[in-house]
Amino acid sequence: MKNVAIIMGGYSSEYKISLTSGGVVYNNLNKEKYNAFPIHILKEKWVCVKENIEYPIDKNDFTTTINGEKIFFDVVFNAIHGTPGEDGLMQAYFELLKMPHTSCDYYQAALTFNKRDLLSVLKPYGIKTATSHYLNLGDEINVDEILKTIGLPCFIKPNKSGSSFGISKVKTIEEFLPAIEIAYKEDNEIIIESFLDGTEVSVGVIKYKGETKVLPITEIVSDNDFFDYEAKYLGQSQEITPARISDELKYKIETVAKKAYEVLKMKGFSRSEFIIVNNEPHMLEMNTVPGLTNESILPQQANEAGISLAQLFENAIEEALKN
Repeated sequence: MKNVAIIMGGYSSEYKISLTSGGVVYNNLNKEKYNAFPIHILKEKWVCVKENIEYPIDKNDFTTTINGEKIFFDVVFNAIHGTPGEDGLMQAYFELLKMPHTSCDYYQAALTFNKRDLLSVLKPYGIKTATSHYLNLGDEINVDEILKTIGLPCFIKPNKSGSSFGISKVKTIEEFLPAIEIAYKEDNEIIIESFLDGTEVSVGVIKYKGETKVLPITEIVSDNDFFDYEAKYLGQSQEITPARISDELKYKIETVAKKAYEVLKMKGFSRSEFIIVNNEPHMLEMNTVPGLTNESILPQQANEAGISLAQLFENAIEEALKN
């Protein structure tokens, strides 16, 4: 039996969501095939939690000692949303330890976590995006010049954060500077994007049994102004899988999502968000450690494709062990 470390938690605002994702992975792994160990990666401690007892993780070799026995892990299942699990830090650490893990490599993780860099890299491949303007903390802010290019309404987002933390939809010039302050609370880099008026869809792409597989597309219908935290996690949205779109548009979105995954030489999970404007998908972002609860979008899509949570998670582990 393989020893599987399921890492969860993290250092960002998403740590509670990550703990839930990690718990779902733990509960759905085949215990006759894998010895699963929940590992909480938190700012103040790295610990293996078994039957409510915490066992420290030795960061020198990523091992733990339980009842006098030193436990080595064969593979890591990464369920950390945000830093340090989605931005490349854990991936680089495991690369140094030569330890297989279920997420993409460290460069791809760092690139996709940085919305500005991701969209810049994909543009030459014909992948459409919103018109955008970038700011770093301390930059001079010329509101009139920015809005001349971006227009209103617009979105102001932290460049490196997830779960819609720090995002504002700005409708008036008076809301602009307060929204920048909100975004800077999450990150010292922000991205200001033109409003794309269209249908929002989410597309999961995974490596499944050695092949790149595009999962059924989900249409997002938010009760709120956009797909914010409340819409994602507090039931204030409809997530319709498969999306109510034409076969032609479905093929176009699947092609773009698969192209982005393969151009970036991705591994493991990805979930990309698009807005459809004039029958053309415009990419917003790509998540490489998406939510993994029963209600999360990627598991919904896998279920529609006939893949259970147990199969989804087992496949991720087996793909990691092959690499």
